[in-house]
Amino acid sequence: MSTKKPRSLRLVTPPANERALPPSRAAAPQPKRGAHKPRVALALAGGGPLGAIYEIGALCALDESLEGIDLTQLDHYVGVSAGGFLAAALANGMTPRELCDGFIENSDESAEVFDPSWLTVPAWGEFARRSIMMPGLVAAALWRLLVERRSLISALEKLGPGLPTGVFANDDVDRRLAALFARAGRTNDFRQLKTQLTLVATNLDSGEAAPFGRPGWDHVPISKAVQASSALPGLFPPVEIDAHYYVDGALKKTMHASVALDEGMDLMLCMNPLVPFDATLPEITQVMQRGLPPEKRRIPRIVDGGLPAVLSQTFRSIIHSRMELGIKGYERAYPDTDILLFEPDHRDPELYLANTFSYAQRRHLAEHAYQQTRAMLRSRRAAFSARLARHGITLNNDVLDDPKRRLVVPTKPRSRIGQAIVSLQETMEDLGDMVTPKARRHGAA
Repeated sequence: MSTKKPRSLRLVTPPANERALPPSRAAAPQPKRGAHKPRVALALAGGGPLGAIYEIGALCALDESLEGIDLTQLDHYVGVSAGGFLAAALANGMTPRELCDGFIENSDESAEVFDPSWLTVPAWGEFARRSIMMPGLVAAALWRLLVERRSLISALEKLGPGLPTGVFANDDVDRRLAALFARAGRTNDFRQLKTQLTLVATNLDSGEAAPFGRPGWDHVPISKAVQASSALPGLFPPVEIDAHYYVDGALKKTMHASVALDEGMDLMLCMNPLVPFDATLPEITQVMQRGLPPEKRRIPRIVDGGLPAVLSQTFRSIIHSRMELGIKGYERAYPDTDILLFEPDHRDPELYLANTFSYAQRRHLAEHAYQQTRAMLRSRRAAFSARLARHGITLNNDVLDDPKRRLVVPTKPRSRIGQAIVSLQETMEDLGDMVTPKARRHGAA
């Protein structure tokens, strides 16, 4: 095995006080490692609608800022959960800008690409199937309680099989993506793609990863694989494929980049949209909150957000810690591969407090991810240029340094009434702070 030092670089949103390096200080390009065309792969982790929005913004920034690479013509795409939506679209030749049009802007031409409302349809079929079982289960529970004289907890255990395995239906994911990939120039068949696509789910009965798209797994339609990979347990019912049931691929690993790394990639681009929020640095948080809407200018302690905030922070921490261990393992196992990881800043409240089901918020968050990714590329220009030069890729400094460049078309300015409402909200919030008990104010980040 090679003893070369691993070449990996974690690239996150830069701290607020970090300045970008001027173009003149960027490292000089180095020659490629070999005469062969560099092999490049992309791995996209999950994160629900929020994760997809972040990854779209970041992908658009990379697509515009990197010269010598086409994000629709890479050698391998790996998608997990929400990342599977985007990986499948990129492998089908859809550009990051087209993804933005359909996912974020919802343009007429791409209106069928994605809408978070797909994921909020109650799982009526699952409810009906489970409700049919309830009379018999209730009778069995009463028998155990009254005749067998068992405990109430023991009797309630009998009702378990009657509980739905998911709250929302995700059948629309399969149907709508199948229609999207049926358009001219695209395919819903892994075997017909011009590149390699792997969408990872988890076999519910064995706990093993299911790499749809690999040999032996490539007969499954791409749309069905995306549905299985994004079936988060408890939220969506498991997806049945070939008499087996599959759930979210993140149960096994966060990113599954090794699927592509095993094929000898020269450059591995990774994106992880979920990071735990660090609310312990008030001076930094205050700087980063400038320009936020009034309702987000003061970030409370995580515990003040109740159970949803605690669960969100817990889930993010688990996902991120596994991802960090995975990246370190990749560095040791694949020392000849440059591994670049993109993720949000832990101190940025934008993505943590986002409402991804709001259309206006989706546009704002995608723009935020786009601008923060460009800022990160500027601040680490020298190191980033040196890494990419080995693969014939350069930074487009004109794009990176353009202060007027935007991802989405700015919305119209608020009317006077809208401005008055915002001003009133700010005043009410200030009054609320004045009457808030001192002890609670101290919990603000």
